[in-house]
Amino acid sequence: MASGPQTVVWPEGKAYTGAYVDFGEAEDKVTLEAIEHFEKMVGKQQAIIAFSSFWGEQTFPTRNLELLSRHGSLPLVFWSPWDKPYDERRPPDKYNLHAILAGEWDRYIDRWADGAKAYGRPLLVAWGIEMNGNWFPWAGFFYGAGNVVPDTDPVEYEGPELYKRAYKHVVDRVRARGVTNILWGFHVNHTTFPVKPWNRMAHYYPGPDYVDWIGMSTYGMQTNKQGWCQFIEVNEGAYRELSAVDTSKPMVLAEWGVAEFPNNGSKAEWIKCAFDLLRNRYSRIRAAVYWHERWQNADKSYSNLRVNSSPEALQAYREGVASPYWLDRPIYKPR
Repeated sequence: MASGPQTVVWPEGKAYTGAYVDFGEAEDKVTLEAIEHFEKMVGKQQAIIAFSSFWGEQTFPTRNLELLSRHGSLPLVFWSPWDKPYDERRPPDKYNLHAILAGEWDRYIDRWADGAKAYGRPLLVAWGIEMNGNWFPWAGFFYGAGNVVPDTDPVEYEGPELYKRAYKHVVDRVRARGVTNILWGFHVNHTTFPVKPWNRMAHYYPGPDYVDWIGMSTYGMQTNKQGWCQFIEVNEGAYRELSAVDTSKPMVLAEWGVAEFPNNGSKAEWIKCAFDLLRNRYSRIRAAVYWHERWQNADKSYSNLRVNSSPEALQAYREGVASPYWLDRPIYKPR
């Protein structure tokens, strides 16, 4: 990377390839060995590597960022106000939105901001991801959901409005420390839960002054309790809705993947179709970050999203990502 302050280029007619590579329970045990193994397996270096920075750790991920910088990858950090144990569908914890807005975690935010400033190089940060679901404790679902905020025209809803206020508080606090190298992301889930008008993506959007890129998670079948859906079925409506939230920001497929369920559908075909559609139909998506993980569910079944869950799935991924459309290095320019 050239000397001096830099920012990321989102190239037209191309997109960055990226991955999250099963970095442990807190999603932050980033190792060069895991990254290099993944890259050798898929036949391509990753322009973006994603990992998490959970508030329960109360640390700034300097080591991870420096490792990725030396490797030549752009970091994507999911900065999540989440306390241990990191189990989904738990109600709000001590990092709840009210506590954040009351300033109870400002010292931590300041320390995190100072770490980002010291790092100095560009990084993508998505704060409070998938807020339009009902599984993370910062979701609007837990904060009044669709209750109408009094005396608002157009109508505003308590859950989304509180999330927006907390998002802005965090970004304002970080920027006040002189941090200019973060590209802030607004990262939704492809489907809202519950499916209600108040829970639409646009109601959570904090505005263009607070967002540098818009992103979403798009998953196919993940557990044996779900049905099989093709990539276009799960991505089409979400892509249109998110595109309308902000028509100018670059879009990132911040998480995508599907588990291996051969009795339900072909994962290899799912991946092949996804790559075809990302190149030819979803032109605003400038990066796609595959979620390469395997976990055991409460019923003892497994959800295997790894690209090598079968030889056929791996071959489909290798063939898809081999296209020169997928860039293996981030591009920077002076800011």
